[in-house]
Amino acid sequence: MDQSISRVCCVLLSLFTGLASGLEITTTGQTSIEKASGQSVKLDCQFSLGAEDSGPLDIEWSLLSSDNQKEDKVVIIYSGDRAYVDYYLPMKGRVHFNSADPKNGDASINLMALQSSDSGTYQCKVKKAPGIRSRKMLLIVMVKPSKPRCYAEGPTLEGKDVVLRCISKEGTSPLQYSWKKTSDSKLLPASAVLDPVAGTVNVRNASSSASGTYSCTVANRVGTEECILNLNVTPPPNTAGIIAGAIITVLLILLIIAIILFCCCRARHRKKYEKEICNEIREDVPPPKSRVSTARSFTVGSQRSSLGSMSPSNLHEYALKPQYDKIPSSEEYERPPSRAPLPPPTAPKVAGPNLSRMGGIPVMIPAQNRDGSIV
Repeated sequence: MDQSISRVCCVLLSLFTGLASGLEITTTGQTSIEKASGQSVKLDCQFSLGAEDSGPLDIEWSLLSSDNQKEDKVVIIYSGDRAYVDYYLPMKGRVHFNSADPKNGDASINLMALQSSDSGTYQCKVKKAPGIRSRKMLLIVMVKPSKPRCYAEGPTLEGKDVVLRCISKEGTSPLQYSWKKTSDSKLLPASAVLDPVAGTVNVRNASSSASGTYSCTVANRVGTEECILNLNVTPPPNTAGIIAGAIITVLLILLIIAIILFCCCRARHRKKYEKEICNEIREDVPPPKSRVSTARSFTVGSQRSSLGSMSPSNLHEYALKPQYDKIPSSEEYERPPSRAPLPPPTAPKVAGPNLSRMGGIPVMIPAQNRDGSIV
């Protein structure tokens, strides 16, 4: 329609100006193209020249702005027998003429590695004075759906409603979702409700027969993707058993805590008792045996010295004198108080030669009766 209007306008213009032109756009292909991102596309613009078209040849491709207040963006141009391919920076390195010499009648261009931002209306304008012709084409770059994620929402228990979801984060709308079961009967459960726009399957009052492998496919006009879900519907748990187990576990924990506290208190009490016992003063502890041995040796030596210096005149007094300086032996000290004390030990008899060798003077001790008189 646009092409017919432009041709009529050009004819009327040539009639009013008295000029004739043989330049024509000969391409009659589709004016709307859909491609997926990452693909390549060829925008056709074939033309023919007449003998009266004698001016320089200029070819200009531009991306028309959807807003009339903004300027159109020139993508690539051919002028003065030279191509300017890097004229539009967002498409730098991705656009070039289809023919190495466009003046032969091929003004078509190729777009590589398409992006969603490349979508829009493109215009091919061919100028060769006095002729001017143009052609417009709509390019729609669609994003292929990304690989979806399949999952079951909520608990998958028997008697509950189980919701299966399928979500694709990328992709040009409209996206269509479809579910199918790939195991067992390969049919969705009878109670399943499918939403192809939201990508959900609601299995009401699910049973164990709903378990199996499911496949979800998402598609748009430029591609499809698929994901797999393994569904396992299990019986509901034993609530009473869970509660009883929880109560037993709590009681066991409390019992362990009580035992630990009891052991700690007992250990602390024992430590305090031992500390008090260590601080007490015990009065019944016997003296060291080494001191007793020393005292005994001292007593025997003293008795020997006394015998050496004793005379007949003081012998009687010595026999009647109480021995206060006598130190009891360890056997006497350790004897229970209920027993009668043993008689004091008698001084050992020393022979005369030995007494002289020890420095003593032997004396004669008179015999006595039981009443103490000298015989």
